[in-house]
Amino acid sequence: MKKDLGLRFLDSQAANLKSKTCTEIRRSIQNRKLVGIVALAITIAMGGVVGEAADKVRMSISSIDVSFLTAGLALKRGMFRDEGFDLELIRMNANVSVTALSTGDIDFTMVFASVVRGALRGMPMKVVASFMDSSTHLLIARPEYKSIRDLKGRTLAVSTFGATSDVAARMMMKQGGVDPEKELKIIPLGVERARYAALREGIVDVAVLSPPTDTDAQRHGYRILSRFHEHFKLPFTGLGTHLKKLKEKPDEVKRMVRALLRANRFVRANREGTIQTMMDWNKVDRESAVATYDSTWKIFSEDGGISESGLKLVIDQGREAMKIERPVANAEVADFSIIREVQKELGIKK
Repeated sequence: MKKDLGLRFLDSQAANLKSKTCTEIRRSIQNRKLVGIVALAITIAMGGVVGEAADKVRMSISSIDVSFLTAGLALKRGMFRDEGFDLELIRMNANVSVTALSTGDIDFTMVFASVVRGALRGMPMKVVASFMDSSTHLLIARPEYKSIRDLKGRTLAVSTFGATSDVAARMMMKQGGVDPEKELKIIPLGVERARYAALREGIVDVAVLSPPTDTDAQRHGYRILSRFHEHFKLPFTGLGTHLKKLKEKPDEVKRMVRALLRANRFVRANREGTIQTMMDWNKVDRESAVATYDSTWKIFSEDGGISESGLKLVIDQGREAMKIERPVANAEVADFSIIREVQKELGIKK
């Protein structure tokens, strides 16, 4: 039986995207504390055949950019299908993703740091793999600012407080000599295009953004003041799931990890194929896709392993934000067994 593999955006602004099928839907999940989510479903026909026994699963991502290319490429190139999944990929912000994961409204999410923080709060979830070894985020400022130090007393745009972009921006600011808590005004503006628009309109002085926005920003004279991956290494995007899923359906988790790891290995080994996928996935021109690929491909993990030291850094950031004084072991927020099994089966590590 043939079915379309779809991509659903929980984002009212997705109406600006082009699609053959574009249906506005309203979902209210009162018993899940996700009341009044207005969604725009955009189905992207993928072709291919999904067998009758394919597992219907839902996964969330935060944005359609290179940060979540692992999922986009696995969807576009049939890697989820090959592992027996009929996948619904949903875009929602990090906080909603964690709530949806905890209540069972989604099966997986790729917002690594938010899952770690959810686990720190006692929510029933863990991370099981890491697919980017650093963040793709950049600090992009208006042309008059030549260094991070010039931004003291200025305004920074992030997505939401506590999200990966917020954490990355604060780390880059500190590394550049600015105390984000005392010397900046930080405002949450949501999705990437809203932050970039605010920068261009002069509403903010600097924004934390991701490729391929940097290519367009440089064309218009804006300055890249810092690239996160040039200074820090820590798990950025990965896979998180519910403890119940880990206990009751470990094989499903393993197949999902395998599909995403295959996508990562494709990214690292196939430049041209990845660039073509990026042009389709990110809706960008070739020049932007090439620039993005060449500046980020090394960040994609070869083996999906979770760095113990990097995970500790993510945990410590969460502890500081939530004022948790007790020490937290990595095993409290991560399950390393699945990725190690996949690595062994594929013969790619140890």
